[in-house]
Amino acid sequence: MYAGLEIFFTSLLVLATLGIAGVAALVVAGLFKGQK
Repeated sequence: MYAGLEIFFTSLLVLATLGIAGVAALVVAGLFKGQK
């Protein structure tokens, strides 16, 4: 295993997780704003 590949895949996982969390936060915020 190359250390560079591990760092690359780890960064991809982190970015994907942050992206999913950001989208989920926007959806939840939109639902709360829609209810009020």
